[in-house]
Amino acid sequence: MSQQKGDFSQGSVPRTIVRLAVPLMVAQIINVLYSIVDRIYIGHMEGVGKLALTGVGVAFPIITVITAFTNMCGMGGAPLFSMERGKGNEERARSIMGNACTMLLILAALLTVLALAFKRPVLYLFGASDDTFPFADDYLTIYLFGTVFSMLATGLNPFINGQGFAATGMLTVMIGAVTNIILDPILIFGFGMGVKGAALATILSQFISAVWVLHFLTGKKVTIRLERRCLRLSGWIVKSILGLGLSPFIMSMTNSAVQIMYNSSLQMYGGDIYVAVMTVITSIREVILMALHGVTNGAQPVIAYNYGAKLYDRTRESIRFLGKFAVLYTLVVWLVLLAIPGPILHIFNGDPDLIETGESAVRLFFSMQLFMALQTTGQNTFLSLGMAKQASFFSLFRKVILVIPLILILPRLGLGTTGIFLAEPISDVIGGTATFTTMMLTVWPKLKGKQADT
Repeated sequence: MSQQKGDFSQGSVPRTIVRLAVPLMVAQIINVLYSIVDRIYIGHMEGVGKLALTGVGVAFPIITVITAFTNMCGMGGAPLFSMERGKGNEERARSIMGNACTMLLILAALLTVLALAFKRPVLYLFGASDDTFPFADDYLTIYLFGTVFSMLATGLNPFINGQGFAATGMLTVMIGAVTNIILDPILIFGFGMGVKGAALATILSQFISAVWVLHFLTGKKVTIRLERRCLRLSGWIVKSILGLGLSPFIMSMTNSAVQIMYNSSLQMYGGDIYVAVMTVITSIREVILMALHGVTNGAQPVIAYNYGAKLYDRTRESIRFLGKFAVLYTLVVWLVLLAIPGPILHIFNGDPDLIETGESAVRLFFSMQLFMALQTTGQNTFLSLGMAKQASFFSLFRKVILVIPLILILPRLGLGTTGIFLAEPISDVIGGTATFTTMMLTVWPKLKGKQADT
């Protein structure tokens, strides 16, 4: 039964992707609730909501760095895992999963120690002010003690999805998110813990998710179980995971770098109110991208499995379906954001100044969001096919080569905070077009040629 469930070489490609993607989309959206619900409750704390929201926003880049290392192991290992399954090499697939788990444990310990040691200077560097630092410090300190739970739950979940258990993968995040939603108001308001309560609720939720993932992967339902004998690191496996995981790692790290640049530049040109607006925009963007990532994560094992099995027609069909869905989804999101930014902002904080400042910023920031469909389709195709260099390059291209210089240059041309928010749509157009065009000119003809040879 489980063998049939994880065989992506049979049946309708769109139905297979949808079967995986729907629960993954739900899971990704629910996953965002870990931090989004925190921000909603924190933003409505009486008297200090705006400052607390800004402080937590300043801590996001550090949390994003942790996510980067998590993605390097999980998203770097999962496509390799799926390819080996497609080839019928179950023992090698098991070793890849075990090595990814060990890497997550080692990195979690190192990141926790380093972040606790350097948090004060780093938070000020990332845009904290004397008013917002106490909130950032309180939230981050408690959050860091749950790093190992967060990394295990998020980093190992792709190996559940990669075996066709998308509904179980959805439950991983749903269990944690529901726990977080329940605990947040109790700890924040009921016990009067404020941002400390929000952080505590998050790490308790992540602990439960991690236990669930480990229990399932070591149980009898999965085709390929996580076993102790496969936890010993192997040089070639680690190298392969790091090589393919470099792209999602760079994507997350550059997201962190961009968050830092946005916060520090907005603090310089506009003050705390603009950092608060950016915190809300980041939250909105997370919701948008997480739903889109649900579909790409659903397509990824299907693309990788069929590519490993040399079924190139099905590989192309999977890529086509992903591209069509991404365009339709981003179009709908774009229309909603341009139409009703005010009510969306009000969910996070009811301050009139924040909403007035934020409405124009949201419309500007997301004005070219449609081009993210092209970026996502091209990027995920490179990653699914094991093309680490191409995936890594376009991760760097959009964020490091385009966004960060634009954040630095445009305000100095007299555009102020408007120039900072303009950096995103400009990079969306250039980066998305370049990624998709390159994929169509390089990958697509090769897949056609391979099919003709088989």
